[in-house]
Amino acid sequence: MISSSQFRRILTALAVASAFLLPAAPPATASATTTATAEGPASRCAALSRARLPQAKVTVAQAVPAGQYTAPDGRTMPVPAFCRVHGVANPVPNSRIGFEVWLPQRDWNRRLLMFGNGGYSSAIDFASMGRMLGAGYVTVGTDTGHTGDDPDVFVQGAANPEIIVDWGHRAVHESVLNAKRVVKAFTGTAPRHSYFVGCSTGGQQALTEAQRYPDDFDGIVAGAPGNNRISLNAGFLWQFLSNHAPGDDSRPVIPASKLRLLTDAAVRRCRGRDGGQATDDFLTDPRSCSFDPASLRCSSGDGPDCLTDPQIRAARKMYAGARDPRTGEQIYPGWPVGSEAPVVNAAGQVLSGWSGYWGTTAPARANFWRYWVFDDPDWNWWTFDYHRDIRFARQKLGPVIDATDPDLRRFRNGGGKLLMYAGWADPVVSAYDTIDYYRQMVRATTPGPKENREDFARLFMAPGMTHCGGGPGPNRFDTLAPIVRWVEQDVAPTEITATKYVNDDPAQGVALTRKLRPYPAGTSPPAPPP
Repeated sequence: MISSSQFRRILTALAVASAFLLPAAPPATASATTTATAEGPASRCAALSRARLPQAKVTVAQAVPAGQYTAPDGRTMPVPAFCRVHGVANPVPNSRIGFEVWLPQRDWNRRLLMFGNGGYSSAIDFASMGRMLGAGYVTVGTDTGHTGDDPDVFVQGAANPEIIVDWGHRAVHESVLNAKRVVKAFTGTAPRHSYFVGCSTGGQQALTEAQRYPDDFDGIVAGAPGNNRISLNAGFLWQFLSNHAPGDDSRPVIPASKLRLLTDAAVRRCRGRDGGQATDDFLTDPRSCSFDPASLRCSSGDGPDCLTDPQIRAARKMYAGARDPRTGEQIYPGWPVGSEAPVVNAAGQVLSGWSGYWGTTAPARANFWRYWVFDDPDWNWWTFDYHRDIRFARQKLGPVIDATDPDLRRFRNGGGKLLMYAGWADPVVSAYDTIDYYRQMVRATTPGPKENREDFARLFMAPGMTHCGGGPGPNRFDTLAPIVRWVEQDVAPTEITATKYVNDDPAQGVALTRKLRPYPAGTSPPAPPP
């Protein structure tokens, strides 16, 4: 079971990632005009409790004064005066989707901004919602149709398959449709533009929206998208099985303490020759790094600063990624060199690294396979067949939860813009998988002349950035302003400035900055991982 402290950390990480990748909102002002109609905003807010929504109802309509506000998750934040609406959508029997709509009482900028979720959590990113209220946005979030996280969502989904559909794609769609109705009821007008920003599962939600519901948003930001979900979970399983002797769940072949050896050795070998600086402590383009873990082979026995032959074999297998043993199909790519080592923040918390997602005594996301795929709480991961079982999982769940359709012509033809980003040091969603989807999507959506292929979608790769932010490289940048400018002024982003702060703390000053340019510009010729 996930502990309450772990659940809290998930929500904290989601809020921190959003803070990294969105502009800071200006301070709220007490003056200025109200949002339309002669009736006062507090009265109009209370009236929303009687709003008629198809297959949904408003359960809370609360006028919140400017000042410090304690959100439903217990977080305290400064906010301008706003109307808080909580609603529940029931689009089909056994579906119960909670959603939040926060509407500024003054200075609405005529934009709606929805935030994505993290992992399998029902947590809403209230911190980002509150922060962007100050910039004049109506902000929106959803609980994705369930409560809790792993294992709760998997147990609930096994008992009620509609929860899987809600998590997979329906919750974001139903939430934003109802949010737009609430906005119209409160202001008398619809949003001029609607945006979605998400990373990880939020990135999957972003691509799901572009693929399934292309009219929901004008601009979409998809960070480190876990859109190839079934294969991603198979990749986590591959990491665990590759790093344990058959049948032995208790002792990893490569202990977490040795992952730093791999990262440091790769960086020493390749920095300065991969498009970056010779002084970097991260890789700018891991594809140009021909690092082989055998360079760390122990001369005899074992030791803390070398790898044994079994450890070298395990590392090579993990770099290679999950494959079908019968057909040779790459089920999920390996993770790039430079993504191995756990990242520790200034407070001593371990934030990332392979060891966080290969599992300890059980594979990461084992409950996904137990409950959603095999409906067997006693499922044994050592029996997993990468030919038979991956096909079964894709057939059963792929149409519901995967967001791998590369054809975004409906989104593009409707004027939609898509900004994707990923970190080269991400140990959760492989950068190779994100690049692979982007390339397939561009080819499928814009089959015409090459110069027209990036008129609606661009991908930015951040060197040394881990999952949704953090890491030794430049890891903080604004994604919202570029997508807004692209949608509203038709100015495509040609570069984004990324910053690395000392100890990832802006108060301690800037360590370095880098210009991120759209993929594949500024990258080295691809070389397969070892």
